[in-house]
Amino acid sequence: MADYKNINIRNKRATFDYEILEQYTAGVVLVGTEIKSIRMGKVSMVDSYCYFSEGELWIRGVNIAEYSWGTCNNHIPKRDRKLLLTAKELAKLSRATQDKGVTIVGLRLFLNERGLAKIVIGLGRGRKSYDKREYLKANDARREMDQAMKRYK
Repeated sequence: MADYKNINIRNKRATFDYEILEQYTAGVVLVGTEIKSIRMGKVSMVDSYCYFSEGELWIRGVNIAEYSWGTCNNHIPKRDRKLLLTAKELAKLSRATQDKGVTIVGLRLFLNERGLAKIVIGLGRGRKSYDKREYLKANDARREMDQAMKRYK
């Protein structure tokens, strides 16, 4: 079983597909055995995105695997989960998503020092395919420079 302080599940695909404009940390409403699965690190955020429903922010596409020792009361792995943000942050995000090409994606899930699950969401603008190639080139160049600096130290 993983130590809860080391739980840091990232959505690497989101930073590749989207240019992240702003980031927010939100609480998550969990039910049943979901926190136990998170503590075991059994989470996937590959296709996660957020949407507004009746003035509340929900995240879809976060797969929290069923708890292996759960009984018939186990949770549904791919259900939509409510995010907890302040009213001011919700209003700002709602206005921002009215623009064309802007969406809210899940970037990272972690447990804070109190053991509560938090999700970092990002306001992102979709990248074109040529932007993705430039992003890959910049990452490769940065990686090569870091390796060269390590060799000379």
